[in-house]
Amino acid sequence: MRHGFSRDAGRTSLSRRGFLAGTAAATALAAGGLGSLLSACDSAELNADLLSQSPPPGPYHPVQWPISAGNRSIADGRLPEQDAVLQVYSWAGRIAPECLQKFSRKFSCQVQLTTFGSMAEAMATIAAKRSRFDVFLGVPIGVLGTLIGRNLIQPLNHSYIPKISEVWQQFTNPFYDQNWQFTVPYTIYTTGIGWRKDLVEADPYTLVNGWELLWRAKYKGRVAVINDYREAISLGLLANGLTNLNTADPMLINAAAHSLSQLAAIVHPRLDNNAYTDLADGYTSIQHAWSGQIAAAAKNLPPGTPPGALGYWFPPSGSGPVANDTMTIPRSAQNPVLAHRFLNFMLDVPNALANAGGTGFMQPLIWMTPVRLVHYGVLPASLISTAVLENDFYRGLKELQLPAAADALWRQAWQTVEPQMRLWTA
Repeated sequence: MRHGFSRDAGRTSLSRRGFLAGTAAATALAAGGLGSLLSACDSAELNADLLSQSPPPGPYHPVQWPISAGNRSIADGRLPEQDAVLQVYSWAGRIAPECLQKFSRKFSCQVQLTTFGSMAEAMATIAAKRSRFDVFLGVPIGVLGTLIGRNLIQPLNHSYIPKISEVWQQFTNPFYDQNWQFTVPYTIYTTGIGWRKDLVEADPYTLVNGWELLWRAKYKGRVAVINDYREAISLGLLANGLTNLNTADPMLINAAAHSLSQLAAIVHPRLDNNAYTDLADGYTSIQHAWSGQIAAAAKNLPPGTPPGALGYWFPPSGSGPVANDTMTIPRSAQNPVLAHRFLNFMLDVPNALANAGGTGFMQPLIWMTPVRLVHYGVLPASLISTAVLENDFYRGLKELQLPAAADALWRQAWQTVEPQMRLWTA
């Protein structure tokens, strides 16, 4: 799905509700009509490149990716391309139109946004020779080995990105990309449970294992699970009291899939990545969701429904999934200088604040504390649990790159469960 943003702000006007509705349609298209075209890419092959390293990148095994002789960063001191159309490729709902319009005005260019609804779709598109995107936004760390190994993204020239000084220190030398050679940190989020307090009597904070809320038969037909094989199988592991979200043990993976099969039988859950609209509208009452989605949902509640009607649970111990996405520049970018400027632009506090207000997803900036997010109206105080703390990245659970053999086990387990859940997905 494409959206255009020109330097003439009066020529394009897109409301938040309209933007979310459009991106939801893109997600549905990706999950349906494009599925058969992408099946070949949605396989263990996506994790094959540069993953022969043992062990894969992790907090205790940081990696500095090699830079190939034919894929060098751009030279210093170049001016932004003139009369350009910056092509941005992003997850649906992960970039605020306000930011694109502001960048368009500041750099006297046009911005064309194209959205995707799954990483399989995105990887297939970026790998296509016809791809000419300048910015690849929202890239998870688990696919960097593939992107770098196939020379699909280019190394960054740091001189164009001074705003890196605004980010948390750990992201200036992240374990998944030492010396941030190919990536700049983008959105950060936890994975937990969102629920409508006015529609659900139970409270996950009162349960020994809060994940069990999703298995309550009372809420049959009103539950949704993230449509992603890593997040879903991880949910099964967590419900079983396990915290290794990168396990290669077939017994544990199969047990997690069995728990999800039980979930399907008990509550008929939907596969749904649209919590920001569906939970807000009451289409669902309990959702396995990313924190940013629940923060965004607060602005989509029906008129007269207070933000306090929404709740978000993440394990108080911090022992839950925590992750970040990145910003990258495809090797085939036609406007690489503007692309570098865009990465720097999105690290500037006012723009990151506007982006958080428009999408619900915050960025790992030193300035961006939970108290400030509430103060500036990005978050209602009742949803401060959706804010991500720097400490969460030290104590939280990370879904890391899986070796190809382990990744195949996870995918096979999901293939046994996904059709069961698809039965109840409208």
